[in-house]
Amino acid sequence: MSNDLFKVLSSTTRLKMLKTLAKKEMHISGLARELNLSNPVVARHVKILETAGLIQRRKFGKTHVLRSKIENIDNLLNELAGTCEVNVPKGSSILEALKKVGGVEVKEVRDKEFVISIDGEQGFYIYEVNGKSPDTTVGEFKIEKDSTIEWKKLVPVTRKKIFVKIET
Repeated sequence: MSNDLFKVLSSTTRLKMLKTLAKKEMHISGLARELNLSNPVVARHVKILETAGLIQRRKFGKTHVLRSKIENIDNLLNELAGTCEVNVPKGSSILEALKKVGGVEVKEVRDKEFVISIDGEQGFYIYEVNGKSPDTTVGEFKIEKDSTIEWKKLVPVTRKKIFVKIET
């Protein structure tokens, strides 16, 4: 990603373009119509978004189709995420480590503890230890060596809706 990142984020037009392209691929003129802008204005903004690595252009003859580069947007958001360091004894659980982090709210439900919010943001969270998804809960996973734990909020994104009807 280039140094134009703050330039990209400072424009409401470019943010609207990113939101639109995150939902579907679009031709430049279709994007212009969707945002009620002229083609030249959209083309200028597209160039900035391309330079920042946040969208990709595919050419089919004279037709240019745009799509967001979700992986680069995700990487950008990861760079902005807060980091902290905590010290725990060997064999501590991830849950014990999380309890030492400010802004992590844990709630007990039926003799089990769950993280219910981070920095006031409620939602469902998953975790990775050193880049891998463990097959145990945060209360059961034991930390045996210095590790990097990434705590990720699952954001609802509808990729497919399935309507299930009960047969009669």
